[in-house]
Amino acid sequence: MLLTDALLLDYKRCRRRAFLDIYGDPTEQDLPSDFLLKLQQKSRDHKQQILATVPHHSPRYPRTDWHAAAQATLKLMQQGTEYISGGVLLMPTGDGVTLLCFPDLLVKQPGRSNFGDWIYVPTTIKLSKRPKPEYKILTAFRAQLLAAVQGHWPTTGSLILRNQKCYTVVIERWVPLMEQLLSECIETLLQRQEPEVFISRQRCSLCCWYHSCYAIAKSVEHISLLPGVTPSRYRDLEALGVTTIESLATSTITELEPSFGSSVAFQLVQQAQSQVQNRVLLYPKHYFSILEYEQLERGNGNAKISADLPNQDSLPTASVELYFDIEAQPDLPLEYLLGVLVIDRRTETETFHNLFAEHSWQEGFIWLQFLDLVERYPDAPIFHFSKYEVDTVKRLATLYQTPRQIVKPLLNRFVDVHQIVIDTVTMPVESYSLKNLARCLGFEWRDPDMTGSQSVCLYDQWLQTGNHSILEMIQRYNEDDCRATYHLKEWLVNFLSNTLSNTLPNTLPNTINFQNLA
Repeated sequence: MLLTDALLLDYKRCRRRAFLDIYGDPTEQDLPSDFLLKLQQKSRDHKQQILATVPHHSPRYPRTDWHAAAQATLKLMQQGTEYISGGVLLMPTGDGVTLLCFPDLLVKQPGRSNFGDWIYVPTTIKLSKRPKPEYKILTAFRAQLLAAVQGHWPTTGSLILRNQKCYTVVIERWVPLMEQLLSECIETLLQRQEPEVFISRQRCSLCCWYHSCYAIAKSVEHISLLPGVTPSRYRDLEALGVTTIESLATSTITELEPSFGSSVAFQLVQQAQSQVQNRVLLYPKHYFSILEYEQLERGNGNAKISADLPNQDSLPTASVELYFDIEAQPDLPLEYLLGVLVIDRRTETETFHNLFAEHSWQEGFIWLQFLDLVERYPDAPIFHFSKYEVDTVKRLATLYQTPRQIVKPLLNRFVDVHQIVIDTVTMPVESYSLKNLARCLGFEWRDPDMTGSQSVCLYDQWLQTGNHSILEMIQRYNEDDCRATYHLKEWLVNFLSNTLSNTLPNTLPNTINFQNLA
């Protein structure tokens, strides 16, 4: 069996993915998304850009003939080639596994090796903003195979990232972690120990096995589908014997507090209760301390209210309200669409403004359009979902030298609906993304499969083709994001108003049947 550096990297990120790469049914794999293909192309372009800075040579060999590839690489090393790109290194192990790696670049340096008075050190090239530990472990793996070939361990390696930032990897530091990971990977693959499903959306979203794993997790209602259950927290829950959503819902804060602290313990338990009961729960931190809440849960009627009720002024209803959403190309960075939905209760109108940069150099122009638009409604709160909009306004204001006396009062009008949601309610959803929340409340996007990542790809297509149907799809998606934020905000205002008016002191907060929310 061949164990490649790419497979080891997959195992570091997700053990199940590495297992499925070897033993899984290929027909269950997802087709690569446009966004993934875009990232892969950018990674290739980045690597070529780095390699273009040095006079490198590459081994020639028949496609997928790795033994021939390793011999061709060895020949270049024996010749003392200064820079070798696309090399292949092989190392058999005693248990029937052959280790195989593809170092991005091998660099000749002074030293003693099997070849003479020179050695080679590995350089790893990645399209990343920071030197992640997994890339350092990957470099150590490549150094191990390189040592087997040249008879000398390199002491350091290099990691070249985005914007040609170069980091030194101290090989000795990362070898123990690499060897442990490699040993576990070999054991899992040889014994065919299929790792448990665990859904981590940030890591899983671009994986070709995502929908296959998600279907399994959904069928068994796996606890990883619960917001807040991270891989590390899951290990702690397992140690406590809490492995299902139901068992978590019946746990007490006191039982979980030593492992998580009272705040996280409460959040996990209430999230599980919301899921099991299929109800939206008012987050009771506004009423009670967490320990007081548990006293009430146990029937102790002497617990006292220890916090103020939610401040409904933080979620105002005004005669005119603005709902703001941005479509961006983060790698440039470029904000190519600033969408604003104007809700005018005085005239009972809803008007969407799509401020679109038809060319990448028009970002400054749509920024000025945005400032002009929001100034027409100086008293209108500006609702948005997540902190990205605030961060972007600060960036654009700095970039285009907008006076502080304009920016400061503008930022004071921003209201983050996402933050208010997670501060006030617990909902039976798999994540607190805008799509999950709004869809659970009955809202639907006109293009159901559209995503923010796809919008980025469509903008690239727009710049290349000028196809107005692509432009319309991007604008429609952005408008639906604004309208989803409006839908969520209106529901939350009604929920808080109805719930708080019916909540009595020294009783548990009211709950609302989730099936009746839409």
